[in-house]
Amino acid sequence: MSIDFTKRLGLALLTTSVALAASSTPAIADSLSPDMRAATLLPTVLLGQAALAEERREPAGHALRASLSREEADRAIALLTAERFRSIERQDRGALAAKAITLGDRTLRWESKVFGAVPPGGHSLWISLHGGGNAPPAVNDQQWRNQISLYEPAEGIYLAPRAPTDTWNLWHEAHIDPLLQRLIDAQVAINGVDPNRVYILGYSAGGDGVWQLAPRMADRFAAAAMMAGHPGDASLLPLRNLPFAIFMGGEDAAYDRNRLAAEKTAEMTRLHSADPGGYVSMSRIYPGLPHWMNRRDAEALPWMAQFTRDPWPTRLVWVQDDVRNDRFYWLQIPPDASVRPGVRMDARVDEQTIALTGDVPPGTALRLSDRLVDLDRPIRVTVNGRKAFEGRVMRTAEAIRASLRERADPGSAATAILRLGTASAKRPPAAPRNQ
Repeated sequence: MSIDFTKRLGLALLTTSVALAASSTPAIADSLSPDMRAATLLPTVLLGQAALAEERREPAGHALRASLSREEADRAIALLTAERFRSIERQDRGALAAKAITLGDRTLRWESKVFGAVPPGGHSLWISLHGGGNAPPAVNDQQWRNQISLYEPAEGIYLAPRAPTDTWNLWHEAHIDPLLQRLIDAQVAINGVDPNRVYILGYSAGGDGVWQLAPRMADRFAAAAMMAGHPGDASLLPLRNLPFAIFMGGEDAAYDRNRLAAEKTAEMTRLHSADPGGYVSMSRIYPGLPHWMNRRDAEALPWMAQFTRDPWPTRLVWVQDDVRNDRFYWLQIPPDASVRPGVRMDARVDEQTIALTGDVPPGTALRLSDRLVDLDRPIRVTVNGRKAFEGRVMRTAEAIRASLRERADPGSAATAILRLGTASAKRPPAAPRNQ
């Protein structure tokens, strides 16, 4: 990183009233790689003072928009991650102590246990969703208490949240996605969780939630496991890069759960056969067992633990749910884009060529990184077979900062953003919801 760039970035952060230094919070420092920790030892206040000693000839924001080398981008990720983590610590330290996060009129409470020693990259996080639903609060409270002691990973923070409502769809209402995102961000920033080792599982109505949330939030999890849940209208297609496990009692016939589990197992097998690089799955339908599987399903946890998330897969399948999602891995649609449940967008990367097919709204953004393409070389983008872009895309601190504000997830932070400004080819009809 050049001294000029370092000073400009330090000045930009200083003039936006961000006091950044090597973190005083051990969880923040421990969550960064050695190179990132070394980069944060450049105190921004001192850099800002050095920059202020020079005559200001450009706006402070210029440093955030300036073109970066790969090395400068790596250092900027470290600096801006520490900035973002400190902001989350100020915002959510009390919420973590109280084990309750509130967004709007919904509050997510939880209990948690810690298992094993902290590995070098930080603890894993296991989000375990309770059953119940469509029942009095006391019934759902009992289900929550059961979930707290139901599973024990060999390592990690095992966290059982209490659903904010008591409705039948308690784990897949629209408020759940942002609450889980806020929870994960706080655990990463404050408790040093490894964002590439976050897992989700759930029993009964919690399994219903996993069927729905895993496809919607596949880019946040390393693996998912569904226990004794009903899939409803969930699509399996977005699970292309998320290992997924299905557990069901063979006699669990209520609402056709056992039959549907077998059908979804067969569908995952077909998807993997057609695309051997994706749709990794495990299925156990235990003969003779009813809705309660006598803890046989605990074999899910060691299976899940072998997987680590890849934030930059070279093939994506994104299907919109009835709960809208504007970002999926390295794809992003504008907030005003018109989408409907079931529409599908596919993306493939072949060296320096990115091909998008399906429903690609105008203004779709590619969140790029050198982990996906070589940003020192031109890239080519096609949309439904037509060239949409060809050329270089600059790395900027502005792109990094925007990514980290959306998610406290440095591993998935874009260093460059390419927004496609023209309309795509004619959109195909929506994909069937049960695919």
